[in-house]
Amino acid sequence: MASALRVYGLPSQIWPATHVVTELIAHSAALTPGRELYLSLRHRDDALRLVLWDQHPSHPDPRTHALCEVRRRRTLWFLAVVVDDWGGEWGSREAREPHQGVKSWVVLPV
Repeated sequence: MASALRVYGLPSQIWPATHVVTELIAHSAALTPGRELYLSLRHRDDALRLVLWDQHPSHPDPRTHALCEVRRRRTLWFLAVVVDDWGGEWGSREAREPHQGVKSWVVLPV
């Protein structure tokens, strides 16, 4: 990823992007061990956009679903600090069809 950011003239984004990706992957791998993850990195509209899809199953019970969302946000506190410090935004939600699992995203202004 660092090489791609250098090639596209975005060396200043290496530090925050590396930390963001590390947090997203570590968190998703802990919640869905042994399952596939998909990471997308895109530079568009003067922002770096990072998206990670994991295969965390959806919870049919509303209480369990709400608790899982709270757990996800709490465990991503370091990501939240980095993104906030760089003036970005982040979030997560259930992935839309045809994908399954959870889509987490981060937008960092360039």
